[in-house]
Amino acid sequence: MLVHLFKLIWNKKRQNFLLMLEMFVSFIVLFVVFTLSVFYYNNYRKQQGFEYEDVWAVNYGLPPGITSKDSINMLVESLRNMISSMPQVEQLSFTGNNIPYSANIFNTSIDYKGKGVISDIYTADTRYAEVLNLTMLSGNWGFKKGERKQRSAVVVNTTLKEVLFGQEEAIGKRVKVDNEELEVTGVVNDFKSKGDYQEPGNGLFRIPDSIDHQAQSMILLKISPDADAAFEAKLYKAVSNFSKNTSVEIEHLSKKREAKNRLTLIPMLILFTVASFLIINVALGLFGVLWYTINRRKPEIGLRRAVGASGTDISGQISGEALVLTTISVLAGCFFAVQFPLLNVFDLPSNVYFAAILLSVTFIYLLVIICSVYPARQAASIYPALALHEE
Repeated sequence: MLVHLFKLIWNKKRQNFLLMLEMFVSFIVLFVVFTLSVFYYNNYRKQQGFEYEDVWAVNYGLPPGITSKDSINMLVESLRNMISSMPQVEQLSFTGNNIPYSANIFNTSIDYKGKGVISDIYTADTRYAEVLNLTMLSGNWGFKKGERKQRSAVVVNTTLKEVLFGQEEAIGKRVKVDNEELEVTGVVNDFKSKGDYQEPGNGLFRIPDSIDHQAQSMILLKISPDADAAFEAKLYKAVSNFSKNTSVEIEHLSKKREAKNRLTLIPMLILFTVASFLIINVALGLFGVLWYTINRRKPEIGLRRAVGASGTDISGQISGEALVLTTISVLAGCFFAVQFPLLNVFDLPSNVYFAAILLSVTFIYLLVIICSVYPARQAASIYPALALHEE
């Protein structure tokens, strides 16, 4: 029976070519949509890794005309003491402008024993982990008091630790960043700083021996829940008086997270819209082709009923032809989709691609089955006398 159905489809390949092409294109679009959906869903399920609620980011500038590093350090320390004295401020940290959920990205190559990987680089002082409530898995955030500091300290996240050192102990290892030798003093948990739907990726945190405030233009503040707009205005005024003629901006990480997530989901919404139009087009096309085929083949169906074919046989043939059409299109689509995990396109895990292929195949077949049920039932209701009468 199956061979007979393939012969029928092959003999009508010209009539069915456009429908098979639509199914093929729809499969590819569905594969892309499901790939992104599975990837985003897997990332969304992962732990956030840090606390963003009640964390504010203050973008400030140094007063103009001051170039001495000692003078800058004294001024910034006075700013730290002033902000820390506010009762609503629980903790603060000076850091670079690539804070969580920011559009700013700084990455470079990390070298260890000739092995180089690209990693995000963060510059932060020793209070950074306390503000975001990061979990130290081993070691410390910087050197302990009294330790000899021959080089700058860095902390790596779990992902970068596994890439560089595997199962080896990371503490005490020396890595090179832009030809500068740095010593790993701690390993911190992964955290999703680029949004809920993005994977953490490699992360390295530089903790300078002496704070370079010229490279740290942001302040992260852990604020008490009772902080209100009045406190925000007070904070803004205090920082503005310090920065003089430079601009000051205060942002809430919770709002930045929402904006980052919306930005990530926009491409998904566009793809879903395109896929929906294609699926509707395929469904209508398939339904119309089956309906037209049944009306055109009434004499053939009536003859089959006259020689003993049951309604179930007729219904099975119509549905079978639709499934054979789908199988040809899906096999062609799977051939191209399988190339993505084999060639490691976009550097996504292979299980994401295979899950997307499975979901795409399942969706296409379910769509075809649903669209073929009613036409197949109509074909099964054709009786020999009706077919001969119309003939």
